[in-house]
Amino acid sequence: MREELRVAAYAICVRDGELLLACGRDDDGTPEWTLPGGGMDHGEDPYDTVVREVEEETGYVFEATGLLGVHSFRREIPRRLGVTADHHALRLVYEGRIVGGDLRPEVNGTTDFAAWHPLDAVTGLNRVGLVDIGLALWRQRPAAGHLPK
Repeated sequence: MREELRVAAYAICVRDGELLLACGRDDDGTPEWTLPGGGMDHGEDPYDTVVREVEEETGYVFEATGLLGVHSFRREIPRRLGVTADHHALRLVYEGRIVGGDLRPEVNGTTDFAAWHPLDAVTGLNRVGLVDIGLALWRQRPAAGHLPK
């Protein structure tokens, strides 16, 4: 089995009781909301990753004000030619604020658009699990940056 490691950085940005989310599509093409962010390029600092990804996906200039925590998980993913990958995702979640830019859709990317959602309405959205993980880190602020299992 082939081993894969993907390191990514994501943003929790709450303003006036609303959370900034990006909308992508699942494997079936169904829209689903996620935290703005994404994969780190080789040699890139994770702080720079989250700033770049928020701008790419939302149009906003993001200032990370703190590292909320890290979430890690593994799963097997089928790949081409009958190969299965042991995929390990390492996700850094930053808190921050918008300091510039204008909300706009991503151009030629993995998301379709971004929007602000009232915090109390997020549970009613079709969303990836990372949204709940990020919000739990934001609300609980665990000292070790890790949620209990």
